[in-house]
Amino acid sequence: MGQPTPLMPHATATWLVDHTGLSFEQIAEFCGLHILEVQAMADDLAGSKYTGRDPVHAGELTLAEIELGQADENYALKMHKAPVEVTRTKGPRYTPVSKRQDKPDGIAWLLRNHPEISDAQIGKLIGTTRNTIGAIRERTHWNIQNIQPKDPVTLGLCSQRELDAVVAKAAKRAGITEEEEAPVEGADIRSDKDKLIDELRAEREANVKAAAQAAQEAEAEAWLTAKREAEESGEDQIDPESGFKDAADGAEPEAAPEAPAEETEETPEDGETPA
Repeated sequence: MGQPTPLMPHATATWLVDHTGLSFEQIAEFCGLHILEVQAMADDLAGSKYTGRDPVHAGELTLAEIELGQADENYALKMHKAPVEVTRTKGPRYTPVSKRQDKPDGIAWLLRNHPEISDAQIGKLIGTTRNTIGAIRERTHWNIQNIQPKDPVTLGLCSQRELDAVVAKAAKRAGITEEEEAPVEGADIRSDKDKLIDELRAEREANVKAAAQAAQEAEAEAWLTAKREAEESGEDQIDPESGFKDAADGAEPEAAPEAPAEETEETPEDGETPA
């Protein structure tokens, strides 16, 4: 792993270019910059002008190390003391310059939607002063006509997690925190995702059932239509119940079978006596 770079690499490179005889390669390697950047600083072609920062005074480099580098162009400078990581002290929240004009809109939104939040909490969340908050609340702000309440999260003034934490803390302090209600017997405790899945499944099943019912109705309608057409044309019809053909209109009924002739005794003629 390489050595750390100076705290202010560009300013340190500017100082080394102006006050030492080190090569551009040595300065670029020590400061973690590209050699062309160092050369542009030396030629005053850099887009930004940097005020030199003495690495010897900062304890990052020693004069002996600089002399070794000046004596040997291939020598790589070694940092004497790594810069201490700078941590921001407590204070108002830092807001980029491009977003500072959006602060009044975020403050107005908080005052309207979360009146339980104190001015101190708003000031810490947005990074503003109590005078500004009071002026917006009392509508005495110099630009009050152009202030439109907007969600500070959308404006990028704070994160949703920070806003939720402040709102919860203010609500708890104000005593308006809603207690968790016990689940009601028979109540639907499913998540929104599960509810949506069940609704889609029920809708799909209903569509399948409706399609099957429509197919049955269409089939029955076709059968009735065919039956009516057949009756009008006089064709034999098949009884769906019995499975036999019915006689068509106008057809002669089949003759009934003749009963067997009964044997009769011959009647004797007049004057004759039976044998």
